[in-house]
Amino acid sequence: MDAALARMDSFDWIIFTSANAVQAVERRRREHSGDPSTILNHTRAAAVGPATAEEAEHAGFSVDYVATNHSGAGLAEELRAELAGRSIFLPRSDRANADLPTALRRSGAVVTEVVAYRTLPPNADDREKVIDSLKGGVDGILFFSPSAVHNFLELVGRERLEALQGRAVMVAIGPATARALSAAGVQRIARAADTTTEAVVEALEGHLARTKKRSTEGVKQG
Repeated sequence: MDAALARMDSFDWIIFTSANAVQAVERRRREHSGDPSTILNHTRAAAVGPATAEEAEHAGFSVDYVATNHSGAGLAEELRAELAGRSIFLPRSDRANADLPTALRRSGAVVTEVVAYRTLPPNADDREKVIDSLKGGVDGILFFSPSAVHNFLELVGRERLEALQGRAVMVAIGPATARALSAAGVQRIARAADTTTEAVVEALEGHLARTKKRSTEGVKQG
């Protein structure tokens, strides 16, 4: 990470796949530069979605492209012609899959991928808090990343997760998170129409409204 930031002006593009990656780069950047704006002059930025783009703009990056298909693979496909032969800086989580850098290299890009931040499992206190919050019953559980799914599964166990999906809808922010839920054995998944917090809430509201309508119709028929 530090080595890449030290030669930031040698990159043609920096690609952000999450707000966490933006925050990690910004934090480290400020620690190692008296004037953080100096390394932003020559590097174009691309973001996987609007929330990540907003975070990058807030950090001082000029975002030149936001993916229409809000996924790493979608971003690589949409920028294929633009990235061919270009030098790419890709800061990501330690748990990120290899799809994006593989797609970028297939397009002819020279990719420098670094671990910008690490996703750690919750501690014992967090586990107790999660278990306690589920005892009262929940109608929906919102997941904003695949790692959130993995950590939740580790916290509650597969048996409790299977029991939960009988009474609570699981909402996924995007396709990667939906796939993680499916791989965990969840069948009742509401997928947000966009990779934003607002879209996740709308997906939950829509599902609950449909459930309430079916319940009301069932009572009337009865």
